[in-house]
Amino acid sequence: MVSVTFSAVTSPATPYWSPGQPGDDRTQMRSFFADIAGTATGSPSDSTEKYTAWHAWSIAHPSEFWRAVWRFCEVVSADGFGVVPSGPAVVGEGRMAPPDAELGPRWFPEARLNFAENLLRRRDDAEALAFVGEAGDTITLTFGELHREAAAVAHALHAAGVRPGDRVAGFMPNLPHTVIAMLGAAWIGAVWSSCSPDFGASGVLDRFGQIEPLVLITVDGYRYNGRTIDLDARVADIATALPTVRHVVVVPYVGGAGKRPSTRDAVTWDAWLAPHRERAPLPFAHLPFDHPLYVMYSSGTTGLPKGMVHGAGGTLLQHLKEHRLHGDLRPDERIFYFTTCGWMMWNWLVSALAVGATVVLYDGAPLAHHGTVLWDLAAQHRVHVFGTSARFLAMSEKLGVRPRETHDLSALRLMLSTGSPLSPSSFDYVADHVKPGLPVASISGGTDLISCFALGNPLLPVWRGELQAPGLGMAVEVFDDDGRPVRGQPGELVCTRPFPSMPVAFWDDPDGARYRAAYFEVYPNVWRHGDWAEITERGGLIIHGRSDATLNPGGVRIGTAEIYRQVEQCPEILESVVVGFEYDEGTGPDVRVALFVRAAEGAVIDDAVQERLRRRLRDDASPHHVPKIISVVADIPRTVSGKISEIAVREALHGRPVRNTGALANPESLTEFAALGVTLRG
Repeated sequence: MVSVTFSAVTSPATPYWSPGQPGDDRTQMRSFFADIAGTATGSPSDSTEKYTAWHAWSIAHPSEFWRAVWRFCEVVSADGFGVVPSGPAVVGEGRMAPPDAELGPRWFPEARLNFAENLLRRRDDAEALAFVGEAGDTITLTFGELHREAAAVAHALHAAGVRPGDRVAGFMPNLPHTVIAMLGAAWIGAVWSSCSPDFGASGVLDRFGQIEPLVLITVDGYRYNGRTIDLDARVADIATALPTVRHVVVVPYVGGAGKRPSTRDAVTWDAWLAPHRERAPLPFAHLPFDHPLYVMYSSGTTGLPKGMVHGAGGTLLQHLKEHRLHGDLRPDERIFYFTTCGWMMWNWLVSALAVGATVVLYDGAPLAHHGTVLWDLAAQHRVHVFGTSARFLAMSEKLGVRPRETHDLSALRLMLSTGSPLSPSSFDYVADHVKPGLPVASISGGTDLISCFALGNPLLPVWRGELQAPGLGMAVEVFDDDGRPVRGQPGELVCTRPFPSMPVAFWDDPDGARYRAAYFEVYPNVWRHGDWAEITERGGLIIHGRSDATLNPGGVRIGTAEIYRQVEQCPEILESVVVGFEYDEGTGPDVRVALFVRAAEGAVIDDAVQERLRRRLRDDASPHHVPKIISVVADIPRTVSGKISEIAVREALHGRPVRNTGALANPESLTEFAALGVTLRG
């Protein structure tokens, strides 16, 4: 099999952004390594060389590195504030496999801590949460109020018979109540799992039905794109189908405080908490480092969603590292990420409370109010760190949104993007139309690790189209088909050493067989992540797409992101999906590149537009990237977290069943692809 490199991923000689503004020498990453100077690396003068050396040290000496993160980030544990536990930081550090009690990898086995205690360490009158809804509704809570409300939830759950290890499920929008409920569950050592309300009942039951929750926390409805969606009937169906649920708690979000829940035996949020709000807080449950905190789920587009169990300590330590060292987030700053409660970025965002930062929440359509709602929020709440998806930035550009001209974004100092590869043109959109000189950190990781493999770095330049660097402590490599590390060419993104936020287990996987199958069957003792990626000569990363969705026309393997980068340059195209269409004309099986596009409002994608696109792909990528099939469609299937589902399109085109359509926000869009497949196969 041949891999190709093409000119579209080659950045110009000048970086998009370079550090060097006043104060850059006072970043927390620099302070962190100054604290351990002499242990790590020596002191090369070039920042890129310095970070390369620091990163290498963090991989070679995981015990020393993660103990230093614990101390620097002042993790709260049963031993005190910032006191590193005695005993080893990791047992079995050379074993890259599912954790095993005897063999490892197991992190900080002597530690006892509580996740909620770390997020609730600040208890003053500064804002902890600031919520904005699509309809303009707002809620704010101080750190003191957040602590008191979470304490009441902890009491209410304990009174309901919930104990450490029991599950609490949230079928919730991105409300402050969701954060409070999670913190209350973590306070007593319960396990939190959430789905956003745009999931259908079958999608929710595919997830919550596995974990047998004792309490279901939900809402009466939510708002999206100008509509109010009532959830009473759906909640009733879900609660009935979950026999383990003892209590249903309903937040009257769209119906008003006077609305009573229609689900049998349900209680409103305030009625549930009222007996507990004046009680002295329960003590925080100090539990082992790997005690379950969250159950997260795979997308479920290829079968029943896998339940990934993430531990409290690993989640906390990774998120503190990423927020403080890589994001340079500080107390009293304000951080926002557009996310739902069914996406790991919600969990990641909420952890910023452990830094003492204000978390800004939004629930609704990201392009509401003619595409300005998130920029309105950023200006109104003086957001310092703004996170969103690559798709949002591409769509904002297509819609002609120019926040630089209409919004005061003077507080904004960092833009984050994830969900799919961020094209070079979107970097330019931020510079030209959002805020000049604003660093953009494209980040990539996943639900599997509830964190990032590669992300931003305040000490390094930003290059268009690249993720700046692998995360500290993350042994990221790109392997070719023979399992050899490569640079400058696409391959499989892998991690060769264990890290603290690996899942502590898969749900209902007692012998670890599903866990091993997910990551370790391709390369022995190496985590294969499933991304098709490239490490550049500068040490940055380019994500070309999912490796299970790469295209293979004529035996040349290319990533779908390589095509999307060029398609996004066509103003007539709103969005697109590209897949490989399999065929056999008697000379053996092969693949045609098939591109399906949605037209921008008022645009026509005629033969001239298609020919211009083919020419761009041929000139800026390669002849292999030119689609044999271009077709205009009415809609494109995407998951409830907003990611376009290439696999669902591919299966529908080939007349194969699309498993678990409940994971899709718009499964009806597959009908058009199934019909197109019949035509193409005919």
